[in-house]
Amino acid sequence: MSQAASRDSVVIIPTYNEKENIANIIDAVLALPHDFDVLVIDDNSPDGTASIVQDIMKRRAGRVHLVKRAGKLGLGTAYIAGFKWALERHYEYIIEMDADFSHNPADLIPLRKACAEEGADLSVGSRYITGVNVVNWPMGRVVMSYYASAYVRIITGMTVRDTTAGFVCYSRRVLEAIDLDKVEFKGYAFQIEMKFTAFKLGFKIKEVPIIFVNRVLGTSKMNTSIFGEAVFGVIKLKLNSWMGKYKRMK
Repeated sequence: MSQAASRDSVVIIPTYNEKENIANIIDAVLALPHDFDVLVIDDNSPDGTASIVQDIMKRRAGRVHLVKRAGKLGLGTAYIAGFKWALERHYEYIIEMDADFSHNPADLIPLRKACAEEGADLSVGSRYITGVNVVNWPMGRVVMSYYASAYVRIITGMTVRDTTAGFVCYSRRVLEAIDLDKVEFKGYAFQIEMKFTAFKLGFKIKEVPIIFVNRVLGTSKMNTSIFGEAVFGVIKLKLNSWMGKYKRMK
């Protein structure tokens, strides 16, 4: 049986070749005024990311954890593995965050507060709830991301403005209600599918404004194929909802 966590919140950070960022992002999370644990899901990074995490674990025992996987299996499956790990250890708030400082660790505080104190079941670090808050992205990528979220809203009926956001806090009851083994998408569309499923199940979603900053160190993992998955995946999600796949929570 898995041991229960002594703290209520864990931050899941998927990694592949993030040696330039991983130590600093972990230290920044652990320095926050609320005690967050950190779980790194590493997909066999050839640059030694996992070894760096293991060194940190020696001095921050119990606060930093590592799951090593055999190779690049997709962002969605990394988060699913992290969700299951966190649920087994009874965390109440389970948060997705990038390793590259595109998400400001200080924003973990309001994200958790939205769920822990303000009645949300799911909170989203939103780039678009107060305009377009993106720094150092090429204009083409800003436009693509912004209109991708608009497209998702039109197709799905969700009111969430940043539907593709990857900075998200889940209350454990949301993840317990979703059949994680049946989540279909592994790339960009994973973020949409998780929000849409929570929305269809009747959970309350709150957007928390953030400023998204493009990575300074390391290499982006984005590519055009994941946008294609999102375009067609959204249509599939909507069709599934018409066929009664999502049963609203009482």
